[in-house]
Amino acid sequence: QVQLVESGGGLVQPGDSLKLSCVASTSNFRTYNIAWFRQAPGKEREFVAAHRKTGGYIYYADSVKGRFTLSRDNGLNTVSLQMNSLKSEDTAVYYCAAGSRTILSQMSSTSGYDYWGQGTLVTVSS
Repeated sequence: QVQLVESGGGLVQPGDSLKLSCVASTSNFRTYNIAWFRQAPGKEREFVAAHRKTGGYIYYADSVKGRFTLSRDNGLNTVSLQMNSLKSEDTAVYYCAAGSRTILSQMSSTSGYDYWGQGTLVTVSS
């Protein structure tokens, strides 16, 4: 069992930056693929970014590419999401997810992850 706790959400204006963090309670953090998803009101949960444990590849949704940066620290059991140039459409609850058996085709799918955090709300509004 892995517990994930996100933090860092808040209310910001368009164009601002925000950094989300996720801490995992496991001694085998490096054995998990880690991802960020988000869910806006009335919409389905969507993929944001993911880090593959094998090879260290990082994947981004087209909507955030060039603005968001995922980083991972296996020594601290943390994964962060630096979000720059935020837009109103980035408003959502952001979730951290972990999966140990995620196949490549599932890296951007909720089905690829077994453990989820409680989410942190990001609101981008002027």
